[in-house]
Amino acid sequence: MSLIAGSYERFIWGFKLKPLTHDPLSQSLNLTQIFSYPSHIAPITTVAAAGPAAASGSSDDTIHIYDLSSAASLGPLHHFSSSITSLSFYCPPNLSFPRNLLSAAADGTISIFDTEPFVLLKSFRSHKKCINDLAVHPSGKLALSVSRDGCLAMSNLMRGKRSFCCRLGKEATIVKFDGSGERFFMASEEKIGVHLAEDARLLLELDNQKRVLCAAPGEGGILFTGGESRSITAWDTNSGKVAYCIEDAHSTRLKGVVVLTKDGGSDDEPYLVASASSDGFIRVWDVRMAAKEKPNPLAEANTKSRLTCLAGSSLKSSKRPRIGKSTPKEEDVAEEV
Repeated sequence: MSLIAGSYERFIWGFKLKPLTHDPLSQSLNLTQIFSYPSHIAPITTVAAAGPAAASGSSDDTIHIYDLSSAASLGPLHHFSSSITSLSFYCPPNLSFPRNLLSAAADGTISIFDTEPFVLLKSFRSHKKCINDLAVHPSGKLALSVSRDGCLAMSNLMRGKRSFCCRLGKEATIVKFDGSGERFFMASEEKIGVHLAEDARLLLELDNQKRVLCAAPGEGGILFTGGESRSITAWDTNSGKVAYCIEDAHSTRLKGVVVLTKDGGSDDEPYLVASASSDGFIRVWDVRMAAKEKPNPLAEANTKSRLTCLAGSSLKSSKRPRIGKSTPKEEDVAEEV
């Protein structure tokens, strides 16, 4: 498992989560740094990871691409005229390598890249103002975005254009699909709305009491959130209640939370969650302990920088294609964007 974090000081940080012993049943873990350098010339605003691929976006109007399997930087993408605010990979369920990279920008545009080898397919305007967040449906055919214009937009990724837009009561800053794509979550200040994806109907609303700055869907209807409360809260989105909470997970506000899975995937319910804070710490937690007592982190790393974002990836144990090379084509894979 790998983690990638961005910082206000322009540094990108890459870590691998490894056991301290060779015993597969051991719970002793270590975050081993695999790279760190100033990849941008302005603060990093967003990161994304899938399989061996990772990307970072910045207010310097560029995206940088990384190969996690070789801990190498593959250089920047220069196709933008404004800050990059959100990044998301689309990886078909039967492939270990992402097929597309999607980016959102401060000028309201969404760009779609083919990852073979990161060429721009389409760029189109989805909002009138800065896009706050972007979420790709598990099918890879559509995406939701929220913006400072106070709107929720749906984009048809097959045609490369916005297909629907509605005005919200107030500006939303986070939008995420659940694993099935049947529901999505939208956060505005301290409130998180649980919506039906079919018609965007509000099913229930979660009150976090303090501003939510990051969120990650888990298994079984669980949604992990973090922010100004400095805690990691696991919500049962079926009942609208708190399932459990890791209180005071960090000394300052959380800027990223990631649900981790074992290398190669696993049928077991994921129990590892990583968090990053503006205090510079990245921590990995066993959420199974949260319901019993206040857990201690299984592993942590101090970057000594002001972290702004966090993403995670599970690298499969089988042979991986190198980024920038052609990946295998399969007949049952969804149509190219």
